Amino acid sequence: MKIRIGVSARHVHLNRQDLDTLFGDGYEFEISKDLTQSGQYASTAEVDLIGPEGEIKGVRILGPCRNETQIEVSKTDGYRLGLNAPLRLSGKIIGSPGVKLIGPKGEVELNEGVIVAKRHIHVNPQQASKFGITNAQHVKVYVEGPRALIFEEVEVRVNDDFDATFHIDTDEANAAGVGDLEEEGKIITGELKFD
Repeated sequence: MKIRIGVSARHVHLNRQDLDTLFGDGYEFEISKDLTQSGQYASTAEVDLIGPEGEIKGVRILGPCRNETQIEVSKTDGYRLGLNAPLRLSGKIIGSPGVKLIGPKGEVELNEGVIVAKRHIHVNPQQASKFGITNAQHVKVYVEGPRALIFEEVEVRVNDDFDATFHIDTDEANAAGVGDLEEEGKIITGELKFD
């Protein structure tokens, strides 16, 4: 059973209040491109991240706004910022470190919100049934190629709005040589494995 791979580069999700502070009251996103999950998109807006030991400029904001501001980075990005970001599913930010966000109209100092996204699979209920997987189940995904790799502890997330995609971050993609495969023009998929 094959599943598409999506590589998530570092990005920011903002709540409405922080968006207004960073970009001005009433700011509305301009969409750069739609993402694989329904209603989600990459905007043209970017912010700078300032950590205790470093900074990363020009980090893309994904829309639409969320209830809580959240920054998703790779472990390598965390080292660059001087943060020990925990491995979490999206939305699980309690107890995570904070960072300063700098936008064109203002700054926001977060007390928490920086995570390394746990590798996961998005599927809708029909796809979950087809694959024989359930919400919160952990599976393995095998990625072929010169740097073939088996990703373990992949959590399944089921929602009506999802479309089948295996999400990994840039560190994981580099370890499996996914970028090299994309440059060769190959469609990148992984094979679901079960114990």
